[in-house]
Amino acid sequence: MELDIQCEEMNPSRWAELLSTMKSCKAIRLDDCNLSSSNCKDLSSIINTNPSLTELKLNNNELGDAGIEYLCKGLLMPTCSLQKLWLQNCNLTSASCETLSSILSAQPSLTELHVSDNKLGTAGVQVLCQGMMNPSCKLQKLQLEYCELTADIVESLNASLQSKPSLKELSLSNNTLGDRAVKQLCQGLVEASCSLELLHLENCGITSDSCQDISAVLSTKSSLRDLSVGDNKIGDSGLALLCQGLLHPNCKIQKLWLWDCDLTSASCKDLSRVISTKETLAEISLIDNNLRDSGMEMLCQALKDPKSKLQELWVRECGLTTACCKALSSALSVNKHLKVLHMGENKLGDAGVGLLCEGLLNPSCTIQSLW
Repeated sequence: MELDIQCEEMNPSRWAELLSTMKSCKAIRLDDCNLSSSNCKDLSSIINTNPSLTELKLNNNELGDAGIEYLCKGLLMPTCSLQKLWLQNCNLTSASCETLSSILSAQPSLTELHVSDNKLGTAGVQVLCQGMMNPSCKLQKLQLEYCELTADIVESLNASLQSKPSLKELSLSNNTLGDRAVKQLCQGLVEASCSLELLHLENCGITSDSCQDISAVLSTKSSLRDLSVGDNKIGDSGLALLCQGLLHPNCKIQKLWLWDCDLTSASCKDLSRVISTKETLAEISLIDNNLRDSGMEMLCQALKDPKSKLQELWVRECGLTTACCKALSSALSVNKHLKVLHMGENKLGDAGVGLLCEGLLNPSCTIQSLW
């Protein structure tokens, strides 16, 4: 049984009622339920007495560091078999990291830790990394977005990566890392034995200077399926470097997010090669890049290539007009894989939409969602 409640104020009687239910739940999800540290006392008891509980999701509750202390008492018990712990935006600080580190060290069952949107800081996450380095830790997914991290965190992260072959997903978006740190991180990833599948580095202060190193990760980590570097000013020169890794035979990328990366139509030649030759690529986001009609026309040529297996294309706010719609309509009429197309906030006009409809009405068109 699973308990999944969102955005509900918990009065004492309602909470007491739910506690009875929680005793046999496999998953407890209570996002945005106005929980506090006092509720964590009860949850700690549930964790201790319910060995079937494998997922606890408490996002967007004011638990605070005191709440995590209470949870820890249950999480450290031998009866605990929790696998997934979500504590996003729970008003945690670096003071919670010692507690979280002890959980990582003591609970080999824990494979996912989501602590984004908490002011853990570099010093706090350095402590967290010490727990990750414990041989008992089997963490596979770590989410640290919006945690006020700086470049100084990378040494600790790399040390963790070297000792943690189990890690598959690492999310560091919206932290001010900068090029120097990202280059060091990528060098660590290339050397690490982990089979990383997801790497998110959105809004991390990356420029073209980091792209050769990110490209090296793409070409050496055949396990990498999902790369997001959106909201970084990598530009056309950076994209060209990324494409070297993307086109490498070892690269098996499936999802690529490049939104708001200062790309222009000049990038579309390289992107077209990726779309037409990288048969594993299923989703690409190019939102808020100034591709213009000439760039979109190049992408459409790639979509017509039989080797293209792209299923989702996001080109919202890309400076497109009626002029590219004929090429896109032609691509839609022959492409047999594209299912999702996001084109909002482009000035296509009535005439452009009319042209698109011709392709959409073709029996070969496979589009299921059009935005």
